[in-house]
Amino acid sequence: MQATRQLLSPGRWHLQHGPMDIIVQAEGDALAVAAAHARAWVRFEGLLQELVRELPALRAPVGEGECPLQGPVARRMWQACRPFRQDFITPMAAVAGSVAQELLSCYVVDGVRRAWVNNGGDIALHLAAGETARVGVYADIAALDAAQLQQGLLLDGAFSIASTMPVRGIATSGWRGRSHSLGIADSVTILATTAAQADAAATVVANAVNVQDARIVRRPAWEVKDDSDLGSIPVTVDVPQLPAALVRQALQAGLEKAQELQAGGHLWYALLSCQGQWMATPSATGLLEHAAPGKSGAVIEVGSVFA
Repeated sequence: MQATRQLLSPGRWHLQHGPMDIIVQAEGDALAVAAAHARAWVRFEGLLQELVRELPALRAPVGEGECPLQGPVARRMWQACRPFRQDFITPMAAVAGSVAQELLSCYVVDGVRRAWVNNGGDIALHLAAGETARVGVYADIAALDAAQLQQGLLLDGAFSIASTMPVRGIATSGWRGRSHSLGIADSVTILATTAAQADAAATVVANAVNVQDARIVRRPAWEVKDDSDLGSIPVTVDVPQLPAALVRQALQAGLEKAQELQAGGHLWYALLSCQGQWMATPSATGLLEHAAPGKSGAVIEVGSVFA
């Protein structure tokens, strides 16, 4: 298995290697953008093997001692998860955001005005002074069908991010996503200083969006995926339609966790969604353009993130 890349349009590439499935786009001086793409490809080619070499330690719970990892991305994963070590968490909770952040570093140079690295919905952003980006929020990934993809997605909301904001990372977690969750959120979207921080915080807040109800189906993580870093911990595999009051209770629990992390400086903004209901931490005026109730959301940057 080798890393592959495909040019999608000028300045926009698809990079793939094993579980890493990444869209990269950059704007600015043509020569600077081309050179940045070349550096990112060189870095990407060996990145999966670099992580695999330390996989046992990456799947071990983050503890109180010194970081046992050697690689820069592995160490970034561990550091992003360290604030949450009082609960069970492994560095894998921040893998997608940390990889995106590593590749983005290739674009933070003179001549590149804007760039983004989207690793399965976890996004690292570069915005030069005076630049802005618009990032769409789409709800309920399970509801996507071919017609929507052809006709264009009707977004549930959009974040407007300016270079003056302390936000360069966006991540989403929830039980419907590609990663396991202990909670019942359809999505928790986090904006943070870095993509690694956003990824770890999204995991923690999504786990907290939870209630106990016999109709919610949970299974040991290793039964869902045999090499899961969560082992025998029960993860959510199905959530039936719940009474509105229970959904609010679950979202309120998640919101309280998000506010705790916000107060501690671990995230800048959180948007929580479950079965058509939404809750969010206080935000700067104009950050969220709109949030359409009636859906629930997984974060998606959809091609034309920049506007």
